[in-house]
Amino acid sequence: MAEGGGGIFADLPPVPGEAVADAAALDTLLHTATRPFVVRGLVADWPLVAAGRRSARDARAYLLERRRDLPFTVSIGQPGSDGRLFYDDAMGMNFRIARAKLPEIFAQIDRAEQDPAAPPIYLGSIDVHGFFDGLHAENHVDLGERQPLASIWIGTRTRIAAHNDHPDNLACVAAGRRRFTLFPREQFRNLYLGPVDNTPAGRAVSMVDFNAPDFARHPRFRDALAHAQVAELEPGDAIYIPSMWWHHVEGLAAFNILVNYWWRDTPRWLGQPQDALNHAMLTIRDLPEDEKRHWRDMFDYYVFQNGEEVVAHIPEGARSVLNPLTPESAGRIRSFLLRALSR
Repeated sequence: MAEGGGGIFADLPPVPGEAVADAAALDTLLHTATRPFVVRGLVADWPLVAAGRRSARDARAYLLERRRDLPFTVSIGQPGSDGRLFYDDAMGMNFRIARAKLPEIFAQIDRAEQDPAAPPIYLGSIDVHGFFDGLHAENHVDLGERQPLASIWIGTRTRIAAHNDHPDNLACVAAGRRRFTLFPREQFRNLYLGPVDNTPAGRAVSMVDFNAPDFARHPRFRDALAHAQVAELEPGDAIYIPSMWWHHVEGLAAFNILVNYWWRDTPRWLGQPQDALNHAMLTIRDLPEDEKRHWRDMFDYYVFQNGEEVVAHIPEGARSVLNPLTPESAGRIRSFLLRALSR
């Protein structure tokens, strides 16, 4: 069951904790951190946290008072799935997507909250600014000059397969309890990733069931566990997950709320690396081996090494996109790609 603390989780080391005195200390920590960390009580003074400590119904009432009268997207799983939102046996999804107003969704959660066999109900990555009035003003983390995307995640007991995200992530538990199991970026080979184009939520996920791992089928998962860390968070606690770190996320309580912040240190006008990987699978992966070796050299030359020899022989005014990118030159590349892909 998702509530359990045994299995693989019992022997994993905890994510290290950090003490944060104020916004300036958090800013310094985020600038220098290269690994995950937990801050206990970072958002303990949020009104939403106080409402959740009183009861799950109070937390829902707090959100209902601030919701906009818009349809929300909600995932509804299957009864008996133990909260796991994943693939079915045919590699479709074991949940359906619906759209409804928040009072209707919360009424369904009211009915399901005390029923362990009820299907999981999950609102994922809801834009705080777009769907609520005043919620951010009353409940937010001061992240200095960063311009994060603030999202709220609301649901019953759930298990979300290990995945990673391109932005940095600060995730704050506002109600319920969350367990995060984290792996460094390089562990992707040991997590047995599923398809990149058929995913539960846009990112490739681990095919391993963390509550019942099949080590005969996924033997390298033992190697991944040798590098794993776990954190169980209470209301008010927060965890920092660096860009591209893999994380398996569970809502352990009957009702859970998480608010997270995503940001990138690179400009917003830069493209998404996943798009480049997808395009490379389309154009390079199935070439003859000698041609693939050549393109690997080309990528090293122009992208990964990107040394001075790439442009030293070209007049400075004629280097175009070989110069460090600007919004204008990035736009030229994007336009060029759109024209090429439309042919």
